[in-house]
Amino acid sequence: MRWLVTGANGMLGRELRGVLAEAGETEVSALARADLDLLDRAALADAVTGHDVVINAAAWTDVDGAEADEVAATAVNGHAVADLADLCAASGAFLIQVSTDYVFAGDATSPYPESAPTAPLNAYGRGKLVAERAVLETLPGRGYVVRTAWLYGAHGKNFVATMLRLAAQRETVEVVADQEGQPTWTHGLAAQLVALAGRAVAGEAEPGVYHGTATGQTSWYGLARAVFEEAGLDPERVRPITTDRFPRPAPRPRYSVLGHDRWTLAGLPALPDWRDMLSSALPRFDPALIRSAQRAPQ
Repeated sequence: MRWLVTGANGMLGRELRGVLAEAGETEVSALARADLDLLDRAALADAVTGHDVVINAAAWTDVDGAEADEVAATAVNGHAVADLADLCAASGAFLIQVSTDYVFAGDATSPYPESAPTAPLNAYGRGKLVAERAVLETLPGRGYVVRTAWLYGAHGKNFVATMLRLAAQRETVEVVADQEGQPTWTHGLAAQLVALAGRAVAGEAEPGVYHGTATGQTSWYGLARAVFEEAGLDPERVRPITTDRFPRPAPRPRYSVLGHDRWTLAGLPALPDWRDMLSSALPRFDPALIRSAQRAPQ
C-alpha cells in the first residue's frame, strides 16, 4: 500500500515510521511540519495524491497555548483536517485521524464508550472535535477517528521521560493523584493504527470512532510510582497532590478512561493493560536517562 504519515517527526509519527518499516512497507511518505503546511490546501492536495491511506498524526499539541489562541489552534486541529478529509474523499484514500480524550467533559464514573456524548472542556478539545465531525461526515465509508490519551514514548517530551529526569534531580517528586486515565505507549498505538488501516483497506474494519488507549486505569501519581518501580527506584519518593496545586490555563478532564468495545468491529483486540505497556516501553527509552535516575542519591 501507499502510505502518507503527517506529523512524522512527532512522538507518535516517529513510531508510525518505525512500525511501517518493520512491517516491510516501502511506499511511505512521511511528512513533518517542515515538509507540509497543514493550512495550505494546495500543499495538502499534493501530499494526499497517490496514497491509499493517510494517517494524520500532526496537530497543535500545546493544550495551554490553544486556550490562549483558540482560532489558530482550531485552524490546525480542526479546519485543516476538514480540508484533508475533503481531499481524501476526492482521491479515494482512507483517512485515520488521531483524536483525543479531551473531547469529553471528564465527569463520568465509568469508561466512556465510543458513542458517548462529547462535551470538551477546553479549546484543544473543541478544535479536535471539529476534526472528528468533519472526518465522519465527509468520509462515512473511509474515515476513522482514533481517540487516544496520556501518550508517552521513547521520542520527545512526555510524562514518563519527565519522571525519569526528575528522579535524577530530586529526592521526592509531587504528582497529581486526582486525575484518572490510561497511560498509552506510542509504539503500541502506532502498531494498532497500522493494523486498523490494513483491515480498513481490506474492507474488514467498520469506519467510525475507536478508542486507542491502554486498558485498565490509573492516576498520574499511580503512573509515576510505576515508572519508579520499573526503573528500580523507590516509589515512595513519589508524593500525591491534588490538581488545584498546579493550576493551568486549560482545564483538564478529571476522568479520561475510555472504553474499547468497537475494536471487535475491526477484528482487532484492544491495546494491552497500561502497566504491561509500560513494562514493554521502558527498555526502549534512552539507557542514559534511566542510568542517571538510578545513580542519583536516594
